[in-house]
Amino acid sequence: MTSTLVPGARRRARNSRRTAVAWLFLAPFAVVFLLYTAIPTVAALGFSLTDLRGSDLRHPLAVDFTGLDNYLRLFQDPTFLRDILNTAVFVAVGVPLTMAIGFALALALNSGIRRMRGVFRTVFFAPVVTNVVAVALIWQYAFTAGGTVNTALGYVGLAGPNWLDDPHLAMPVVILLGVWRNFGTAMVLFLAGLQAVPEDVYEAAALDGAGRWRQLRHITLPLLLPTTLMVSVLLTVFYLQVFDEPYLLTDGGPLGSTESVSLYTYHQFGSGQLGMSSAASFVMLLLVLLVSVVQFRLLRPRT
Repeated sequence: MTSTLVPGARRRARNSRRTAVAWLFLAPFAVVFLLYTAIPTVAALGFSLTDLRGSDLRHPLAVDFTGLDNYLRLFQDPTFLRDILNTAVFVAVGVPLTMAIGFALALALNSGIRRMRGVFRTVFFAPVVTNVVAVALIWQYAFTAGGTVNTALGYVGLAGPNWLDDPHLAMPVVILLGVWRNFGTAMVLFLAGLQAVPEDVYEAAALDGAGRWRQLRHITLPLLLPTTLMVSVLLTVFYLQVFDEPYLLTDGGPLGSTESVSLYTYHQFGSGQLGMSSAASFVMLLLVLLVSVVQFRLLRPRT
């Protein structure tokens, strides 16, 4: 009896020590997560249910609980509804374009470009790690009335507009900057997925008479569905939260034509509307969760 209990007690003691060591290693992350994520998130949720303003921070007792009034005001605000539409345009145009360019470059690097492949990978990925502020300044100059783009158009006899001051042209420029910054990420992920496809699958297909197009359609694309799902979700989350590009290029202008929901939240916070900005941030969180769930529902069964 004693001989059977002692090993059991030793196992429990050993497991307890392992659990204590695991919690010891986890503690720093848990503290950082609580201080910088969990507690601010709960606080922001509480703020979104009040009429908190910047001037109330010195007098917290003057803050009133308003329930869902901030959320109702958001969806009655034409500016917020316009910004949701702007954000939807960012996603609807930016995600497919970024994925298409990233996939085409990954396909070229995987099968077409043999020499200096590492150099091309570095060049194509460089926009991802380039300082966005410096890039935005260059793009601002390039797309002004006398900038590089219009100078190039002048060589072929075309008079270019002032792109960033035109409500109809500013959005394509902002989206183009977002695509330029992110196609490298899509390329790297697609390239990793392509390199995971066994070569013997293509060899067997070639022996059966399948050409490049049929191999791409019936082998490459189906086997890349898990990678496609991951890239689609990551890019969608990025474009739903897009902030840097419209803020640095146009600050949401002209006439609010490039203002995103994230930029709206920033402007509300800057004007002291802390309750409204918190509510807008949680609406954005719900949009991200909803779109991500829809993407997983549509693409996950096929993977």
